Amino acid sequence: MTATTGALANALTDVPGFRVGHAQRVGEGWLTGVSVVLAPEGGAVAGVEVRGGGPGTRETDALDPRNLVPRVDAVVLSGGSAFGLDAAGGVVGWLEEQGRGFRVGTEPTQVVPVVPAAALFDLGRGGDWRARPDAALGRQAAQAAASAVVQGNVGAGTGAVAGGLKGGIGTASLRLPSGITVGALVAVNAVGSAVDPVSGELYAARFGEPGEFPALALSPQDGPPAERPGALNTTLAVVATDVALTKAQAHKLAGTAHDGLARALRPVHLLSDGDTVFALASGARPLPAPEGDPAFAVHAEAGALNEIFAAAADVVTRAIGHAMLAAESVGGFRSFRDMCANQPNSG
Repeated sequence: MTATTGALANALTDVPGFRVGHAQRVGEGWLTGVSVVLAPEGGAVAGVEVRGGGPGTRETDALDPRNLVPRVDAVVLSGGSAFGLDAAGGVVGWLEEQGRGFRVGTEPTQVVPVVPAAALFDLGRGGDWRARPDAALGRQAAQAAASAVVQGNVGAGTGAVAGGLKGGIGTASLRLPSGITVGALVAVNAVGSAVDPVSGELYAARFGEPGEFPALALSPQDGPPAERPGALNTTLAVVATDVALTKAQAHKLAGTAHDGLARALRPVHLLSDGDTVFALASGARPLPAPEGDPAFAVHAEAGALNEIFAAAADVVTRAIGHAMLAAESVGGFRSFRDMCANQPNSG
């Protein structure tokens, strides 16, 4: 029996309890935004792994398994480089008003929302270097959180660029034979390319479910434009699951999910990228119980976890493909679809 995308919306929000919100500003010098993944009530166990050489992050130390906070309430992905981390403050304020956060007093309102965040580089892509997300835009994204996930030039993907082509927000999901669901949201903004220079196809399309990706390819003469020397980027992702994981297991989930970036973007994890993946586990479903000889229980548990970890890499890869397909040309950045529009196999 194999994993399936059947009866799913193919989005991170197929994982019960999670919602995604976007807010962005475009025009008059603006081309940037914020995306928020809201955890279910009570929060989610979280992990993170940073593999890029130029990250911009907030509250990632709280996710260390050695540290106090057991769960987080949301994750913020933002444009604006380090300036864009201000957006997390707006999400924190909104969550406080909802009474959600780490309890620090006897009153229900005495909470500190835990909101890790990471930022990607899109400064100046709309024309104004100072046009970057702030707390107000972060609050707007949190308020917009819903089960339907918009893809393309939205949220943190508004000003995203990948290998010289327009990047954006993408999402995908998978349900395992055990019933466990794994989903991903990715803001694709890479120095490396999402396009195979030989075939002209998206690398991610090789890993799609049957019929998931159209047969689109760039011709050799219309290959993706080269990024300028010294380009600064960063691809950000959130993977979520409904299974119960420890903080250490969530960290491992974030680490294996990075394999999805490596399949769909080449090269990846460069000094000019700040590639960061967050993992969230709601704990709504128990990890499948080991069967058979108790002496091999640890191996059975590892096998169950391995399926989840492998699924995380798969959905990240596919989410990158959807981001590139949903992206729209803007300013001087052309989308993959527009570059393919006149090709014979574009139908």
